[in-house]
Amino acid sequence: MPPSSVPSSSSLRVGLVGYGLAGRQFHAPLLAAAGLTVAAVSTSDRARADAAREDLPQARVVPDLDALLEAGGVDLVVLASATGAHAAQAEQVIGAGLPLVVDKPLAVDATAALAVVDLAAHHGVPLTVFQNRRYDREFLALTAVRDEALVGEVYRAEYRWDRWRPVPAPRWRQQVAPEEGGGILLDLHSHLLDQAVLLHGEVVTVYAELASHTTVSEDDTFLACRHASGVVTHVSASWVAGAPGPRARVSGSAGAFVVAGQAGEETAFRDFADEGDAVGWLVRGTERTPGPVVPPADPADFYRGVAAALASDDPQPLMPVDPRDSVHVLAVIDAARTSAAGGRVVDVLTPGQPD
Repeated sequence: MPPSSVPSSSSLRVGLVGYGLAGRQFHAPLLAAAGLTVAAVSTSDRARADAAREDLPQARVVPDLDALLEAGGVDLVVLASATGAHAAQAEQVIGAGLPLVVDKPLAVDATAALAVVDLAAHHGVPLTVFQNRRYDREFLALTAVRDEALVGEVYRAEYRWDRWRPVPAPRWRQQVAPEEGGGILLDLHSHLLDQAVLLHGEVVTVYAELASHTTVSEDDTFLACRHASGVVTHVSASWVAGAPGPRARVSGSAGAFVVAGQAGEETAFRDFADEGDAVGWLVRGTERTPGPVVPPADPADFYRGVAAALASDDPQPLMPVDPRDSVHVLAVIDAARTSAAGGRVVDVLTPGQPD
């Protein structure tokens, strides 16, 4: 869509594909907070369709993406569908010439993700990926720790999300195989690795240990990543962790920075909690002081950024997330699967980039 034909953010009409956890609890509220209007929702689930009609009385509710595109009347499509459907649906939206947001991850592997990115570029269709965790306060604090050298030279960083769900939730990502988009590796590592790459640079090698204790796909994962910067990160996520570890720990020449858990999250380590406007703690042996003060984070800024980009003469460079970032993250995940299968360190080869 030519930029001149894109409405302002206050009248930008959105077609939301999927109204499950992601569509209803994340995208719809953030779109509203950013001033965008959900004009259409597609879902084949009767209960979700009823919920969409109740929550969004201004929106048309249709059974699938085909119907949404045929009806028209939208300026932007948001894919909040299951991961396994992302690539094919994105290609369909690109074929219709509509700008789109794809919930993370962009596809189930890096090759499929690159195909989507290249297709969008070929047709001149603006594309971005929903990485809402870039707007978390703890990520802003981690960025400040790096930029202000609050722990000196960073040696190693640990990023994790631990959950205790010994009985799998009745959700698609716990019920389908990895090649269909299931598992914690594609789910939470899409956030964790995205943040690690933004903080420390691209990953050049990875060693991984992956397990499926309670689900058909991974529910317990650990990745050791070496970044081009020389920093080593230990990135892990689990649905079967009875005692969660700290959300983040960054160790360097002048101490460490520790964040206990995601904001608002209960944790076994309440002594490492937010203090006022500070996030986490700077720790040097027995000495502990509050971490950096960061402004309130607003994930609706993602959609404000999308709207601003679409109102510009050249939207793609202004999109809040470069979709090629997602290609690299998926290349790390692909390499992690190879590593775990062979019990060895694997080079990360991102398609579309020079070897």
